[in-house]
Amino acid sequence: MARPGEFELIARYLAPLASDPAARGLIDDAAVLSPSADKDLVLTKDALAAGIHFFADDDPGLIARKALRVNISDLAAKGAAPTGYLLALALPSDWTEDWIAAFTTGLKADQERYGCSLLGGDTIRSADGLMISITAIGEVPREAMVPRAGASAGDIIFVSGTIGDAGLGLVLRGDPARAGDFDLSRSDAERLVGRYLLPEPRVALAPVLRDHVRAAMDVSDGLAGDIGHMCRAGGVAAQIRIDDVPLSDPFRRALAADPSLRTRAVCGGDDYEIVCAVAPENEAAFRKAAEKTGIPVAAIGRFLDGAASGNAPVFVDGDGRPVDLGGTSFAHF
Repeated sequence: MARPGEFELIARYLAPLASDPAARGLIDDAAVLSPSADKDLVLTKDALAAGIHFFADDDPGLIARKALRVNISDLAAKGAAPTGYLLALALPSDWTEDWIAAFTTGLKADQERYGCSLLGGDTIRSADGLMISITAIGEVPREAMVPRAGASAGDIIFVSGTIGDAGLGLVLRGDPARAGDFDLSRSDAERLVGRYLLPEPRVALAPVLRDHVRAAMDVSDGLAGDIGHMCRAGGVAAQIRIDDVPLSDPFRRALAADPSLRTRAVCGGDDYEIVCAVAPENEAAFRKAAEKTGIPVAAIGRFLDGAASGNAPVFVDGDGRPVDLGGTSFAHF
């Protein structure tokens, strides 16, 4: 009998343990607690492992900053401002003090950037490579956390920034010579690799999401897969115009050399942009508020009635024909 995949494992074995309403049935990226009359605490956890989420020989400071930022990205998508975090660090047997010094210097830099600090954690020895697990804690006004579920049929699907850079950056980080295959300059390749090594959580959009959207999540496992998660959580479907998915100039240059990269753009992970559902009557206000943050947003499709489609998102080309992606997103199992 085949073992369950990542999300089936969670649903079958872990969700039954999450009996407190704060856990939201484990269908969201965060839990929410209400310790006071005016604020809620939002809690999220992401773990990163060498060889899976980063290269073991990456700069220690960049590894640290990525580990913290991917958690802050989850908070931002929930409309929360980061306040602190817990750190579990599993170190391989060959760790050095110089490595730890560089790692903590990176953490310190991003603590100052995002206004949070270390609250505690654990440090252990690992027999199987470096692993980092962070639990990030943020605040939102009472009952203002933006859920993953909540999209309604007719809502417009918006995404921030550009999609696909980090996925292509991962390819180039593993094999720099492939920049020639994609007709990329050295600066183009460095920009793409930088998007993979050091994501930019969209914290400035957090209050905009609270005020103007019905549902949101960050794009960590791939745009196609993460929209699918929103569809299943909200009982809706989605249609996305693949030509409207925003791409950076370097990615467009690579796409001209290799058209198959369009699938990588929407299925690759590590973008850490935000995808959200905006009611049509809120579109103008959302666009105006987002513009003030300096973070671009693009409308790429709509959520639809999910009853007839099994909640599956569909990508279409300029003529409205379905595009076969050959997969949807990254999964651990």
